[in-house]
Amino acid sequence: MLFNSCQFLVFFAMVTALVYAVKQRFRWPVLLLASCYFYMVFVPKYILILLVLIGVDYTAGLVIESAAGKTRKAVLVISLVANVGMLAFFKYFNFAEGVLSRFGGWFGTGFHLSHLDILLPIGLSFHTFQSMSYTIEVYRGAQRAERHLGVYALYVLFYPQMVAGPIERPQNLLPQFHAAVPFVRENLVRGIELMLWGLFKKMVIADNLALIVDPAYDHPAAHRGWPLVLATYAFAFQIYCDFSGYTDIARGAARAMGYHLMRNFDIPYHAESITDFWRRWHISLTTWFRDYLYIPMGGNRVGRLRGYFNVMLVFLISGFWHGASWAFLAWGALHGAYLIVGRTTQTLRQGMWTRLGLADRGFFRRAMAVVVTFHLVLVSWVLFRAGTLHHTEDVVRALRVFQSGGLLLPASLDRFHRVGLLLAMLFLAVAHLVHRRFGLRAVVERFSRPVYVGLVCLGFASILLLGQFASHDFIYFQF
Repeated sequence: MLFNSCQFLVFFAMVTALVYAVKQRFRWPVLLLASCYFYMVFVPKYILILLVLIGVDYTAGLVIESAAGKTRKAVLVISLVANVGMLAFFKYFNFAEGVLSRFGGWFGTGFHLSHLDILLPIGLSFHTFQSMSYTIEVYRGAQRAERHLGVYALYVLFYPQMVAGPIERPQNLLPQFHAAVPFVRENLVRGIELMLWGLFKKMVIADNLALIVDPAYDHPAAHRGWPLVLATYAFAFQIYCDFSGYTDIARGAARAMGYHLMRNFDIPYHAESITDFWRRWHISLTTWFRDYLYIPMGGNRVGRLRGYFNVMLVFLISGFWHGASWAFLAWGALHGAYLIVGRTTQTLRQGMWTRLGLADRGFFRRAMAVVVTFHLVLVSWVLFRAGTLHHTEDVVRALRVFQSGGLLLPASLDRFHRVGLLLAMLFLAVAHLVHRRFGLRAVVERFSRPVYVGLVCLGFASILLLGQFASHDFIYFQF
């Protein structure tokens, strides 16, 4: 069930109304059943995989809390292996089969595995990371084991964030499911506002940009030069509006029911360095890798070379988490290299700015940093969108061939939608600037009621007039 569908709007309205209509003790079963139904709309049988993992991790949490010594660690390892193993089988088996078959051909061993016709369960990467977060926190003593099986199942299956995050920590979500949540009008209003904002970013901006990106990247030889350059820039904003739009809808749906999910984006294209970018982009995943992989390996508290190794390993794993292909590994390696080069050249760059009389981080220097950071990220998006190294090579080859003439925008995007898309992106840019300078919520609260109602109506109208209503999956559903 897609967030950008009429089916979901009906589902959301019914579930939200039912949550507030029943007594507190009946809310968890209502939400759990609704979440199971939401997931089963995609592929019903894959709910069994999640139920198995829920049983394993629920039991592991109880045993870890009550056990001592090596038993606790052994149970944690079993839980982690179960989660990673399930993810590896569905997401990486065929990739491993291809690699092993190729090596077998090179060395003449004839060794190969059978290619399996399996479909990756939607959102499995997110489910496993959220489940592992729970058992790790229980092992560390930062979270009590959840006694209520139904509430724990809801922690894993909570429908607003079960498909593409944000990846929540048990300390944030589990207490909310136990607490009484009275109806508060502000929660409902703020939730619907967030959902409207997310639908605007997804349907008006991301899905219209897809009409520029998809033809160019699907057939790069036919869109050489400037059209492909435009598509590359368009993809940077498409993936941001698509993924952050999903997160806004997820957070809004939860907020409307009185639950608070973590913020997953913080204007990432305003970042002044790659490090800053990763503090702002997919925050729940970045902090997951930081807390459960980077810091336990020693982080930056070790020697310089070991610190560089830690950075590169984390980003290689992050790239592989996103997709089972060499292109995603290269994407992760590129970001790891960005960070390592940034660290090694920090003194040199500071000296350069001092010689130029820009030692203070004034407007010009910060603007230059934002522009450079954005274009470094833009280069990496080529790998991400292409998906394979072979396709990346085709895209890069086509990017290098510039021809005179030709339309920059495809015919599938008519003039009305072109103008509307430009205005929508301008509105988004202004909203981000306002948020960075004053805080968007503080500004909105100063509006008079007629102005506020007018903006809401304008948002609905823009979605109805400019939104793409065909079934456009969210990009991060594939992960």
